[in-house]
Amino acid sequence: MLSALTMTDEQLVQAYLAGEEGALEALWGRYLKPIYNFVARYIGSTGDAEDITQDIFLNTWRNLRKFDPQRKFKAWIFTIAKNTALNWIKKKKPALFSEFEDAEGQSGLLDTLADPAPLPDELFARADLAVRLTAAIARLRPNYRAVLLLRYRAQLTLEEIAETLGEPVNTIKSRHHRGLKLLREQLENGAVRKH
Repeated sequence: MLSALTMTDEQLVQAYLAGEEGALEALWGRYLKPIYNFVARYIGSTGDAEDITQDIFLNTWRNLRKFDPQRKFKAWIFTIAKNTALNWIKKKKPALFSEFEDAEGQSGLLDTLADPAPLPDELFARADLAVRLTAAIARLRPNYRAVLLLRYRAQLTLEEIAETLGEPVNTIKSRHHRGLKLLREQLENGAVRKH
């Protein structure tokens, strides 16, 4: 068997389904941080993101035999992540998208999973801009927020985002462009209204 480090996600899925338990561990190792960070930003709650991330991986494991090897695993797992997070948002009304940390500003899981990689460099030229950017993203409508977070936090291509969200690529390109424009306007104008 190939080393788990050199195997594609799809090969790891097949290896696990063939009985190689270590393949699943390697697969989870690749996606735990990106999924957690996506969920935390998407729902705006690090504490709830821990539970949702557990649900995502449980749902993924339960449905692994249904995975279509013709698809990209990355798009498939982020589809599950997005759907699980949306279900949580729908159940928990009102959704508070402006909360990105717990009362103390930390999370036990966040300490071990926090992604030190910033969003695009031009958006984080100054530390105070990072705070403003997080707040501005939280004020965007969920359809724009999802596209931007999948693009810049999960680093999916626009085609992968279209597959993940079940939308045409041109729709995703439009939302990406419009979302960036709205984000830029909020940062330049200090706008507080929800777009």
